[in-house]
Amino acid sequence: MREAILKTKNMLVSLKKMNFNMYRKDFLLSWDKSIEDIKAILSMADILRALYRDNVSLKVFQTGLGISLFRDMSTRTRMAYASACNLLGLGTFDMDESKTQITHGETIRETSNMISFLSEVIGIRDDMYIGRGHNFMKEVASSLNEGFSKGVLGHRPAVVNLQCDLDHPTQTLTDLQHLKNYFGSLESLRGKKIAMSWAYSPSYGKPLSVPQGVIALMSRFGAEVVLAHPAGYNLMPDVVKKAGEFAKESGGSFTVTEDMKEAFNGADVIYPKSWAPLEVMKKRTQLLNKGDEKGLTGLEKECLAQNAKHKDWVCDEDMVSLTKDKSAIYLHCLPADVQGVSCEYGEVTEDVFEKYRIQTYRQARHKPFIIAAIIIMCCFRDPVTLIDDKYRGNKHRSG
Repeated sequence: MREAILKTKNMLVSLKKMNFNMYRKDFLLSWDKSIEDIKAILSMADILRALYRDNVSLKVFQTGLGISLFRDMSTRTRMAYASACNLLGLGTFDMDESKTQITHGETIRETSNMISFLSEVIGIRDDMYIGRGHNFMKEVASSLNEGFSKGVLGHRPAVVNLQCDLDHPTQTLTDLQHLKNYFGSLESLRGKKIAMSWAYSPSYGKPLSVPQGVIALMSRFGAEVVLAHPAGYNLMPDVVKKAGEFAKESGGSFTVTEDMKEAFNGADVIYPKSWAPLEVMKKRTQLLNKGDEKGLTGLEKECLAQNAKHKDWVCDEDMVSLTKDKSAIYLHCLPADVQGVSCEYGEVTEDVFEKYRIQTYRQARHKPFIIAAIIIMCCFRDPVTLIDDKYRGNKHRSG
């Protein structure tokens, strides 16, 4: 017990020395944050998790709401966000746009202000359509800026990206936290080969944001990041370019291949995950804007037929045997398309997934604390002192 207390104290001391700067700033894209910001979030998440295990109350808000707006399905992120808000003392409101005046033409500018009078954070998932999700989040942020500057809002809630068309930062930070703990430190990622690979899925239109977020984040820590996908399954050029630049700055490497075996060969980390081709996602948005239901149906059939040509892109025992010591760590944002379980053919075979299943659950358990850390960093001027006071006061949770 004394060891755990000392470790928490040391983590707080180390965090205090970090040069992070997130107060009154939104968290929209991981690549817009400094390395110090990223490290501080991971450190704060570790501290929150340690204090939670010690039954220390972390209710830093006396009142207020955490608003969530999910324009796509979600299990882990939805529950992690609600859990993080509750952990910090916020009530939650899961916004259903069909039950608001948006259906009567209320603007984003107006809605953003109306939901923010007593809110502290607004979490948004809008990931399915290229050019829409990130722009929507920026429009909400701009509306809040106006409301705060004009004195409409007493304070300005933070906007947190719970997945958009460009990035899924709460997921990729969760992945990074898992790798940091698995290998012992962020420094230990230096030189590790991380294979972010496309894998076959029988479903249509999976977002690009997870693979884009992974390559853009992992390349900042000196890893040897490899992006693998069949011809035509490109990610956004700007993000791919960023990954290359980050790798160069960090002393790592970033390469792209159309060979899954090449990516897995000697890999320390494998992340087989399906996504839709960029051109398909662009067409999808265009058809949606036109209200072309027939065109959308045709595009889905076209995409599924294209996917079916690459059923051999599957994470099976033969692929895993190519990895370093035949035992690379397997990552997935979940749910995985498990061949023989959730589908006939999929991203990963049942035997491989079952081998790593509990590990993927351990990976996911970091997300509530990552989100809670982001909220604290964005909402409080001196978050370290705030949490240090909780630690020293040691007021336990009820129950």
